[in-house]
Amino acid sequence: RETRAPFRFDYERFRRSLRHPVRGGRSGEDPETRARRMKIKEMMKFAWDNYKQYALGKNELRPLSKNGHIGNMFGGLRGATVIDALDTLYIMELEEEFQEAKQWVEKSFDLNVNGEASLFEVNIRYVGGLLATYYLTGEEVFKSKALELGEKLLPAFNTPTGIPRGGSLFSPCSGMSWSWGWASAGSSILAEFGTLHLEFLHLSQLSGNPVFAEKASNPSLAFRGVMNIRRVLSRVEKPQGLYPNFLSPVTGSWVQHHVSIGGLGDSFYEYLIKSWLMSDKKDSEAKKMYDDALEAIEKHLVKKSAGGLTYIAEWRGGILDHKMGHLACFSGGMIALGAEHGPEERRQRHMELAAEITSTCHESYARSDTKLGPEAFRFDAGSEATATRLSERYYILRPEVVESYMYLWRLTHQPKYRHWGWEVVQALEKHCRVEAGFSGIRDVYTTTPTHDNMQQSFFLAETLKYLYLLFCEDDVLSLEDWVFNTEAHPLPINHTDFRA
Repeated sequence: RETRAPFRFDYERFRRSLRHPVRGGRSGEDPETRARRMKIKEMMKFAWDNYKQYALGKNELRPLSKNGHIGNMFGGLRGATVIDALDTLYIMELEEEFQEAKQWVEKSFDLNVNGEASLFEVNIRYVGGLLATYYLTGEEVFKSKALELGEKLLPAFNTPTGIPRGGSLFSPCSGMSWSWGWASAGSSILAEFGTLHLEFLHLSQLSGNPVFAEKASNPSLAFRGVMNIRRVLSRVEKPQGLYPNFLSPVTGSWVQHHVSIGGLGDSFYEYLIKSWLMSDKKDSEAKKMYDDALEAIEKHLVKKSAGGLTYIAEWRGGILDHKMGHLACFSGGMIALGAEHGPEERRQRHMELAAEITSTCHESYARSDTKLGPEAFRFDAGSEATATRLSERYYILRPEVVESYMYLWRLTHQPKYRHWGWEVVQALEKHCRVEAGFSGIRDVYTTTPTHDNMQQSFFLAETLKYLYLLFCEDDVLSLEDWVFNTEAHPLPINHTDFRA
């Protein structure tokens, strides 16, 4: 029997397949745009330097108390901010800072840890960040850490349906998949099990091991990959064509009928259109699922307020809740990205819808005293695009609104998107920048806000990256070469097969 040569991913061939240099060509831009970009780069350096000084190796910086925060989302894993910041540091050409981060990964990033972690968060932040940095730099350490971590996530799929269970906790060290209480323990969340596809396909591509995408070579382990999740979803009945947020990992049927494009649902839809784009438009199943889902959303959830603002409501068993979360504001960018690739009439309709939703999200910022948007805003009882509940008035450095500005800028080049982005930069500087980093605020409707003492890792991964790209030329991380995972980590579009 002939022995097969061990698989090797051909990085050089991959780099040659890219249509643009990763950091672009930097030609012919005006001084103001460059100055604004440099300001955002300075903010990133400030955020990183303070994290490094006060919290290196912890998951996040607490900038007011000048210490680190670990939290329980990542189990025993550490350094979430390091992994989240790597590709942003690289893209911004913060070379020294990038080397500091890389050195921490080489010397201190320990994967042999115990403690329950969120499969979703570990996948989008750690696996996504490591994969992106490998593709950008070709440095083997990032690939080997991504693959090692990816293997530890596999037992999460070990449920009767192959859909990871709710909260999707896994214990990294043992790699064993947890207490087997899922028969009683709750349901799986659409945005969590629906947001593994991009990263797991790349784990398969880099390792040559189809287990991540499909099945392990040993079927008795019943490892099912992300393709199986899609099979379950295409079989299950969709109420009005909509995907509810909760599914039983045991029976594979919906647990209740709450539909949301914000938290719990959001990135499932995003990963459908991005799976199609990442496959170089070959994954027609993903495109059809996306088109059908968007059609149902347009039909049942898209509404216009009395004041003429377009928003996406939430659906609870047929009753509409007229609120939109900050998390749902990514949808303007997603719909614009998807619109590029349809028949003319639909393309135009979707570009208009994307612009309208993005404009509504801008209103949620413009109507606050700080010019930063609340966690959720409502359209009822005479209030529009404002938070009506105390518990929804906070801003935790979230990226979704500037993410949509970046996509709409790239796809339309209308100057208002850069103008709006610059408003956010100024508001962040004024209200969120403190002596030792950036902090979220508890109430966007007061100009003397209280800080929440947390510099979220996604502020470095997403918010600052999208703002920076908004003021870059289009060939920096070109949309022809890259799709961004839901933590803004760029993953390459598969222009060819890179088996060496």
